[in-house]
Amino acid sequence: MAEERALKITSIELHEFEREVRDFGSLETSEVYEPGTVHRRKSHALKVHTDAGITGEYVSTFTVIEPAAMGWIAPLLIGRNALERERTYHDLKRVLRHVGRMGLGPVDNALWDIAGKYYQAPVYELLGGFRTTFPVYASTAFGDHHGGLDSPEAFADLAQRCLERGYRGFKIHPWWTGPIAQDIALVHAVGKRVGGKMDLMLDPACAYDTFGDAVKVGRACDDEGFFWLEDPLQDGGLSQLAHRKLRQLIKTPLLQGEHVRGVEERMNLLLADATDFVRGDVRLEGITGTMKLAHAAESLGIDVEIHLGDPATRHCLAAIRNSNYYEWGLVHPKLGRHTDPLYSDGYMDGDFDGIDGEGCVSVPAGPGLGVSYDWDFIATHTVASQTYS
Repeated sequence: MAEERALKITSIELHEFEREVRDFGSLETSEVYEPGTVHRRKSHALKVHTDAGITGEYVSTFTVIEPAAMGWIAPLLIGRNALERERTYHDLKRVLRHVGRMGLGPVDNALWDIAGKYYQAPVYELLGGFRTTFPVYASTAFGDHHGGLDSPEAFADLAQRCLERGYRGFKIHPWWTGPIAQDIALVHAVGKRVGGKMDLMLDPACAYDTFGDAVKVGRACDDEGFFWLEDPLQDGGLSQLAHRKLRQLIKTPLLQGEHVRGVEERMNLLLADATDFVRGDVRLEGITGTMKLAHAAESLGIDVEIHLGDPATRHCLAAIRNSNYYEWGLVHPKLGRHTDPLYSDGYMDGDFDGIDGEGCVSVPAGPGLGVSYDWDFIATHTVASQTYS
């Protein structure tokens, strides 16, 4: 009989740390250029230790691990085989069902990091592997009133700059508050400037007060040949009927699913004809959930587009055929080059000049997630820590 292969989880560390963000509004008040402002953004870093000395690591750039939820997660994980990702994924779905499954994604991603390190292979190879580079679209900061993205022409100027730098697509996050005529003018300004030269997308982030406003903006997107319209309604992207009706009235494809949780609810949007593309999120659903969504959508002939970017997202995209773009942002004309302090190996997302000459980025090639986190930086900025064993 072959020796049983197991990596027993022995302890879990969760660190809450803060980073200083300048000239940029907080996530709570929208990501808007605000010169002279300073605020501290909370993030979480996770370590899952095993008895083989292999540690899975995942750092969330957004607050998607509720520390209180770890009180439910940790007892389920301690003593478990770290390679049993499928079983753990389903158990966590149930345990976290009352808290929106927040925490499932980071734990799952850390377990995939363990698996890659154990097998000495990058995660995308364990997932099957399809490509090592993928095209990027520039995703803008939200419209502001501070001399940055403060007019339709300013957005068009940024789109032109992104086109010249080599980005394959350009996604607009407009103003959080109307008037709707300004968003329509914005769609036309960008479309007239770069339409037909790069793919264009509009993401109001569930800002429009009425179905009528969504129709008006959708028809402007039709005129300019936009690639997709994303989350226009204030329902949070949940109403299947409203989005099915919107699809009947406009030609521009819809992208929905960012604000629903789980593969099942996203597939319900597709099966109800409430979206054309479906949105995935590796930070929230984990690598396991994202790959399930990609394969389910593929069976229907539909593309999955992943929300934002990080190392785990890149490994998923490297193993997914039915996806068009990697999201890169948030770009803004007044916020240029930066170095991400979370990594000690040069990995970064969002730097305007970070794409290659083909408008692409590549997947990290090292074992596991293939990146090195700067734990000294994280420790220096930690405001709360907890170890579970």
